[in-house]
Amino acid sequence: MHGDGGAPTGPGGNEWPADLDVGLLLESGWRPTAFRQFILKLHSRCNLACDYCYMYEMADQSWRRQPRSMAKPTIDRVAARIAEHADAHQLKSVDITLHGGEPLLAGMPHVRYAVNALRSALGERTDAVVQVQTNGVLLSEAFLDLLAELDVYVGVSLDGDADGHDRHRRRSDGEGSYGKVRAGLARLTSPAYRHLFSGLLCTLDLANDPVITYKALLEFQPPTVDFLLPHGNWETPPPGWSATAQPYGDWLVAVFEHWRSVRPRATRIRLFSEIIRQLCGSPSRSESIGLAPVAMVVVETDGSIEQVDTLKSAYEGATRTALHVLRDSFDTALLEPAIVARQIGRDAMSETCASCDIVGICGGGLYPHRYREGSGFRNPSVYSRDLYRLITHIRGALHQELAALSGTAPAAPRPSSGGE
Repeated sequence: MHGDGGAPTGPGGNEWPADLDVGLLLESGWRPTAFRQFILKLHSRCNLACDYCYMYEMADQSWRRQPRSMAKPTIDRVAARIAEHADAHQLKSVDITLHGGEPLLAGMPHVRYAVNALRSALGERTDAVVQVQTNGVLLSEAFLDLLAELDVYVGVSLDGDADGHDRHRRRSDGEGSYGKVRAGLARLTSPAYRHLFSGLLCTLDLANDPVITYKALLEFQPPTVDFLLPHGNWETPPPGWSATAQPYGDWLVAVFEHWRSVRPRATRIRLFSEIIRQLCGSPSRSESIGLAPVAMVVVETDGSIEQVDTLKSAYEGATRTALHVLRDSFDTALLEPAIVARQIGRDAMSETCASCDIVGICGGGLYPHRYREGSGFRNPSVYSRDLYRLITHIRGALHQELAALSGTAPAAPRPSSGGE
């Protein structure tokens, strides 16, 4: 549903943050954080049919109304808008992710055009760090040659070993994709292209053994691994979710214990690293954890400016704004209530989160996972118990390691129930 301005207000009407008073925040002295990460939906279709996909299998089906590829004039306008934003905020660099669907379906000439247009618009004043996020099926040598020429990093989605990966990441005819993804990764990790490899995304599945899954990812020596929780919320809980237990937290703790037991560590696991970083007093650099302002925006293939695309898991229209690159700047998007809500830290927290002893680390969890009809996104994450389990375990492990280094006994962590 939409309010007067065309922005989504949720199935129940004026759900939070539709009533967030941005004007009052500005009067109080708050100022938005400029966007530094731009996600461009270069192609809106996919060559896989993953059964957990938030784009095609969950609440929002707006992909059906999107052009298959972002047209060249739209690319040019997006590039100009990013350059305008970078100039206005004197940004020395921006991160640009070519996304989908499957972005490589756009084809090599279109990828070349997009990257060149973006870099040309930004000029020498702002460095464009460009990445393509792909399922890996189309990673041929020809495509990798192009990406190497354009200096584009490559992130690949892989859910573990063959059995674990093919349980969900299949083609529309039911054929598993592991063999083709593995072949693509073999090419990407060869000496000629390994410098392009930015890491692996792995969607967690409770049916997969955590350590076996992690070891299967390590086979490709990824510089970074992102473990992603399956998208769900209070209306549609994730598979195997429990109101009284923390199965996803237990799964991640098992990986953490294996990861920290090996020296030197084989890779960086982003979720663990960001939790440790915050426990040591530094701000988070991830949207999934912590209270740092989220500085990310999405542009759909038709040029619509939208919120982070994982919100499509909540309800139809959850990502939508009334903005478009042909008429609106990214500075205008910074004042959208739904985008502002992700930049105001503790002021966006539910009462439950605000009273939790780890709110500064957890930050309420990933925003899409907080949705509940009627109250919108001002709730703890549906994974609140799992996050509490993981964060307090890592906190305890860090205390133990620091105590061992200093020769003192670790202080007992403050008890709290966590979550709902």
